[in-house]
Amino acid sequence: MNQIPDKLVIAVDGHSSSGKSTFAKAIASELGLLYIDSGAMYRAVTWYALRHGSIADGRINEKELVEQLDGMDIGFRFDRETNKYVTILNGENIEDWIRQINVSQHVSPVSKIREVREKLVSLQRSYARDSGVVMDGRDIGTVVFPNADIKIFLIADVNVRAERRYRELESKGQPVPLREVKENITDRDHQDSTRDISPLRKAKDAVELNNSNMTVEGQMVWFRELLKKKYPLPPDEK
Repeated sequence: MNQIPDKLVIAVDGHSSSGKSTFAKAIASELGLLYIDSGAMYRAVTWYALRHGSIADGRINEKELVEQLDGMDIGFRFDRETNKYVTILNGENIEDWIRQINVSQHVSPVSKIREVREKLVSLQRSYARDSGVVMDGRDIGTVVFPNADIKIFLIADVNVRAERRYRELESKGQPVPLREVKENITDRDHQDSTRDISPLRKAKDAVELNNSNMTVEGQMVWFRELLKKKYPLPPDEK
């Protein structure tokens, strides 16, 4: 067996629709670790704000949204019907709702709000106190877990990312023109990379992977090699 820590923390960062969640889920499943989609948590806050009127006509009432934060209980639950983890807000499964384009259009400005980030970063860190975790997002390796055991930064061509997102929305019965999807991704790239608080950037010790032309299986082959280099087998087990 590789000499892997019992509470292994793996951070997977990258731009919108770069395949972070799919890759992180595959890693967590293979290693038997807890998977956390940090982006879903910001989407949950955004959806709540839209639902309760804190976002209207494209404008965010930050004061009102911040006051609502204590009333948001965000978590994850394994859905046996879909065999996937789903996002839960105040006891309600909101997984499908938070993936809609309306949420995608507002999540970046919501994530810029300091109080939102402070609340969610604290919650995200709490998940790693009792077990190993694989978490994906935009500031996991730089802010949430700067001392993560393994840091991966995913990149992919914007056209590939737009096509991935387009297919995801289409499969959920939420057809959106590919042009609009690409514009949304490009806009989110800019907002995520230029925000003052926890901007998206590659950690100095992160390993970069361009998965534009890779299947999930191919990415897992790459990850297994990375894991072997990080935690080589003892001499008597080679």
